[in-house]
Amino acid sequence: MNNCEQEILVRLAELLTRTSWRLRRGERKELAPFGLTFAQARALRVLAAAGEPTRIGDLANTLEIVPRSATTMVDGLELAGFVARLIDPLDRRSVLVVATSQGRDLIARLADERRTSAEALFAHLSAEEKSELLRLLESLSKDS
Repeated sequence: MNNCEQEILVRLAELLTRTSWRLRRGERKELAPFGLTFAQARALRVLAAAGEPTRIGDLANTLEIVPRSATTMVDGLELAGFVARLIDPLDRRSVLVVATSQGRDLIARLADERRTSAEALFAHLSAEEKSELLRLLESLSKDS
């Protein structure tokens, strides 16, 4: 790889990081009053999208974290009233987690904020450019 290609890769990484942080800035403002982290918000989004009780181990797998970390996240979310723990009726040793109505409401608010931030960030791109960027990012996000 020549120097020009290396410089392009470094610049791409810098710009992608900067763009990501711009999007997260809006979410940080929304999360602050609740004392939630980005990781907790992501876990809550996964639980709200599931629409049904989820095992903590399955949540950990989805988030690609160890089960103990998922348990710690759920502890904070439960304390805040955003999730509830349930006993799995099929395996009483297993704990299920479900988003509460308060948690689903927060996720809806955060989605609105994320949409507003994204609209501002991508406003200067044409529809074709947005589609191409989406295609490229999906390609980069695929599992190797």
